[in-house]
Amino acid sequence: MAHIQGPGAPAAGAAPVGSQYCVCKVELSVSGQNLLDRDVTSKSDPFCVLFTESNGRWMEYDRTETAINNLNPAFSKKFVLDYHFEEVQKLKFALFDQDKSSTQLDEHDFLGQFSCNLGVIVSSKKITRPLLLMNDKPAGKGLITIAAQELSDNRVITLSLAGRKLDKKDLFGKSDPFLEFYKPGDDGKWMLVHRTEVIKYTLDPVWKPFTVPLVSLCDGDLEKPIQVICYDYDNDGGHDFIGEFQTSVSQMCNARDGVPLEFECINPKKQRKKKNYKNSGIIILRSCKINRDYSFLDYILGGCQLMFTVGIDFTASNGNPFDPSSLHYINPMGTNEYLSAIWAVGQIIQDYDSDKMFPALGFGAQLPPDWKQYFILLIITDGVISDMEETRHAVVQASKLPMSIIIVGVGNADFAAMEFLDGDSRRLRSHTGEEAARDIVQFVPFREFRNAAKETLAKAVLAELPQQVVQYFKHKNLPPTSSEPA
Repeated sequence: MAHIQGPGAPAAGAAPVGSQYCVCKVELSVSGQNLLDRDVTSKSDPFCVLFTESNGRWMEYDRTETAINNLNPAFSKKFVLDYHFEEVQKLKFALFDQDKSSTQLDEHDFLGQFSCNLGVIVSSKKITRPLLLMNDKPAGKGLITIAAQELSDNRVITLSLAGRKLDKKDLFGKSDPFLEFYKPGDDGKWMLVHRTEVIKYTLDPVWKPFTVPLVSLCDGDLEKPIQVICYDYDNDGGHDFIGEFQTSVSQMCNARDGVPLEFECINPKKQRKKKNYKNSGIIILRSCKINRDYSFLDYILGGCQLMFTVGIDFTASNGNPFDPSSLHYINPMGTNEYLSAIWAVGQIIQDYDSDKMFPALGFGAQLPPDWKQYFILLIITDGVISDMEETRHAVVQASKLPMSIIIVGVGNADFAAMEFLDGDSRRLRSHTGEEAARDIVQFVPFREFRNAAKETLAKAVLAELPQQVVQYFKHKNLPPTSSEPA
């Protein structure tokens, strides 16, 4: 099996190479109760069809198997979809009584349907709703139950390694060793997935512990072979090969704190040429731990509620709301930037808010009564910040709380201060020098989306929210309440 060499040289504390970001997938299980009986001499033979909406049109996505003579089916076929928090994903579940072998749906009797957003199912984890006919009247006493489960493999592996008596490769000094980890690729070549930092001037290196997604290291297969190669770093990029060995996650899991696992680092050329060759050193696996790296979807399925609060700028700079030039003016033939921003974000967040009631505040927020609620404060403003030091201090303090702040700037003011609060490039600090615990602010100027679809604005303002939610609960060491221990 050939290798795909990693370009360049590793730096100290180098990030994993070739990490694969998992697409968050949701599995939907469907069952029906009290379905209409469309057969004369027997019961209905129902199957379920899932439709997804694209550009205003319903498109068939997948079908379940047919349950013979069953008015209370539990379908074994699951629907698997990619989950995107920042998008409205409209779904329609339609049930039919199979009468013929035709794949054309109009050849089968219609039993009822139910439509909702994927976010509604995910936020509730399991829902039961009445089935409706085409005229929106009840389909008898028919019900549909839909349950959601995450499919993504979010396990991570943490490895701590060291070396002993590695081969000396430098003429006037010792080696500068580093390790590279490879997994088999679909094309038959070894694919680089992680590279450690370089340890200078030693034959007995101790590398920093590192964590990588299990799916990146071995595609989630604990028995899949992993090749580890040890090199001596050279400035010109022509790193000298020291040795290699193969293992698997299953084997590495035998290493625990206090019970290390040792691998002989073998140079095949030396092994073939020297009869008394033993090895080119020892690689010591000091510990191997597998944990779950909880995702945003884990917390949502675990019962986390997103409490949506709107903070609206009512200052005089907006102008008289009865004046068509005012940012608060409601055009009888349309809307305004404030309403557009609320609609764009609210249509996403509403699926994750239990009571669908959104407090409107003048740039304020309420402290949550317990640690299961997470607040999103949407601030819509047309002005600049006049009390920047106080605002910076307030944001830094809020970074310790279960909340995120979304700022949408309407109008054409200078929003440089808002962009400063959005700490994407650097961690925000208060005027006293205190650093924010995490980045909780996302700023978007509405003017960049005036001629774009509202869905585009929603994607932009909500892009960082899942990560911010996960960072808060991880910082508090709070797992999803309904998840089993790792």
